[in-house]
Order: sequence, then C-alpha cells, then structure tokens
Amino acid sequence: MPSSSLIPLRWRVLYYDTLLCQLRRDAQAVRDQADAAITVATAQRFALVQALGPIMRGWAIAVQEHSTEGLVQIQQGLDAYRSTGAEFQRPHFLVLLAEVSGLLGQPEGGLAALEEALTLVEKTGERYYEAELHRQRGELLLLREAKSHPSQGSRDQHEAETCFQHALDVARQQQAKSLELRAAMSLVRLWQRQGKRAQARALLAEIYDWFTEGFDTADLQEAKALLDALA
Repeated sequence: MPSSSLIPLRWRVLYYDTLLCQLRRDAQAVRDQADAAITVATAQRFALVQALGPIMRGWAIAVQEHSTEGLVQIQQGLDAYRSTGAEFQRPHFLVLLAEVSGLLGQPEGGLAALEEALTLVEKTGERYYEAELHRQRGELLLLREAKSHPSQGSRDQHEAETCFQHALDVARQQQAKSLELRAAMSLVRLWQRQGKRAQARALLAEIYDWFTEGFDTADLQEAKALLDALA
C-alpha cells in the first residue's frame, strides 16, 4: 500500500486483521478474511485489496493444502500489486511466496523471491519482517541440500546455520520475540540433526519461557512439541 490514507478505514481494519492472522499463522482465519475482502473489493473495483486478498488467500491455501493453487494466487496477487505502483510490504509478500515455494518443494523459486525481497529491504529500509526473510532463506537452503546432495556438513547446511543465526540477531535487535522464536526453532531443528541436543534445548527453552500467553498459537505449540522431543 502506498499510503494507508488512500485506503478507507473499513478496508484498513479488514486488511490488518488478515495480516495479524497471518502473523499468528492461523491459516483458516486468513482464508476467511481474505475471501470476504476479495468479494467486496471485486464488487467495488478496489484494486489494492483485489491484489492483497489473493496474496493472503494463496498463502492460506498453500499452508492448508500444499497445493500449487496457493502459489499461483500469490504470484497473481503480487503482479497485480506491482501494477498499482505500491512498494510497501512487498518484502513481506515475497517472503510468503518463498515460504510457499518451500512447502511445494521448489527451493530455487523461493530463493529468487528472497533475493528480490532483500534488494527491496536495502532500498526502502522496510525491515520489520527481515528476520523471517533470513530464516526462510536458511530453510530453503536446507531443502535444496536435501533435494540435490544431502550430506552432513554441506555448504548449504553451513550457510543455512548462518542465516538462522542472522535471523536470531535481527529479531533480538528489533525485540521481535515471535520472530526470534521462529528463528530459534529453525536453528534448533538443525542442531538436533547435528546431535547438539543439549545446546538446542537450552536455546529454545530460554526463548519459550519468556512467553506468558499465546500458547494456543501455532508457533508456541510447535515450540512446545520441539522442546518435548528434545527432553
């Protein structure tokens, strides 16, 4: 969005509700909100929401169904968003495209999306989702390794660990605890594979114990299961 002032209040509320659900990783809520936005935006020919709705809906579909339909919708939404001339939040949307590419086993496409996102971050200074950008890059590097030349200690594995550490550092600098938790989980899963169980559990437990609410969210449930597996 070029400016929130260009978007009527009701649309801002609907969009940011959808964004919040996506940040909580509540795919069904994202899908429901995006469907509502698309229906009304199409009727009223509101181009920005017509572009944003498919991006969010595509992410939800991919998370729920692991289908290429979700990837196609994100790509179409991004194309429509670019056509409006908007730049705001494009790095976030490109990270969603990268995540979905990974879910569908397409690491190269996801890595290309992240290169574009990183270029935009450096150009615009929009860094609120930067930690997730680096985390997703690490995940895609590990996926590429697994698909091409799985081996302990490969270059991709070492680079992925660097990405996860960088994501942790960025999240800590920004005091973004939810993104710090995600980065920690990615690093911990890698350390678990490498046999560093005690180190992995200590890192994750420290961050998990900071939270006092939100234990029904997908990230905290995943963290709890990972801690239990490391016990």
